[in-house]
Amino acid sequence: MPDALTPARRSANMAAIRSKDMKPEMAVRSLVHRMGYRFRLHRKDLPGKPDLVFASRKAVIFVHGCFWHQHSDCREGRMPGTRLDYWKPKLERNVARDAANMAALMALGWRVLVLWECEIQRGDQLSRRLRQFLG
Repeated sequence: MPDALTPARRSANMAAIRSKDMKPEMAVRSLVHRMGYRFRLHRKDLPGKPDLVFASRKAVIFVHGCFWHQHSDCREGRMPGTRLDYWKPKLERNVARDAANMAALMALGWRVLVLWECEIQRGDQLSRRLRQFLG
């Protein structure tokens, strides 16, 4: 069993996690751009600051990390085994906030697509899904 993380090392790991421009998001942005679609990033005037915004199509895409947004169909989306008193409420708040943001966007007439981190690796399926959503 690997050594447990020290509090200082865990803090450094957590501080390195960014909310935008992560590899999965960058991969989706690159693919969508190669497909010929143009978009805006992280519009602050929209609920949840969607990762990609296609204003002319009234469509937005969120690229969610499986752990942080608790992807239920994914191994990475499982709840941690330690410090549940900290992690459970934190991750549940993320899920609730995601649902509220999606509902608010749909109420404003936006179409919403959520792409999970684990789905980004499936290039052909991802391209078809994106083309279907944006087409």
